Amino acid sequence: MTVLAHIGMGSNLASPRQQLARATTVLAHLPRTALVAVSSPYVSAPVGSRTAQPDYVNAIAAVRTGLSPRRLLRALQSIERSQGRTRGARNAARTLDLDLLLYGRLELRGRGLRVPHPRLHRRAFVLRPLLEVSPAAHIAGRGPARRYLAAVRRQRLVRAPDAGH
Repeated sequence: MTVLAHIGMGSNLASPRQQLARATTVLAHLPRTALVAVSSPYVSAPVGSRTAQPDYVNAIAAVRTGLSPRRLLRALQSIERSQGRTRGARNAARTLDLDLLLYGRLELRGRGLRVPHPRLHRRAFVLRPLLEVSPAAHIAGRGPARRYLAAVRRQRLVRAPDAGH
């Protein structure tokens, strides 16, 4: 059995678009996983940072996977590490951030893993690319993702010009 999962991808260090492209390639080759779609890249300001840092490039990848949520999360963290991600201060600049946003309609509140991602409905840089790849996306426990767009319309988000991911 496979599940449609959505992964948030973000980077604001070390050639962010290349970071996302490499992550996408690795996602496409995870065991028991097929890449379904990748959104356009979007540029957004850092959220919650206490220090000045560059804008982020964000995208969403939709994958069909037979991996459990925990195994998928471990794979995402491994990809982050392989691309130079170090965990430090919360909301610090990073080479790559991969978040498991949705895993079908599963709701999971476990240690170190919450699905759906608890803040995805409050962030334009997640909602707009999510709806680009999955227009009917449903946030478990909250309803249609489209319902939350109006609340984030003032957040600065620019679709990056096409130059490949």
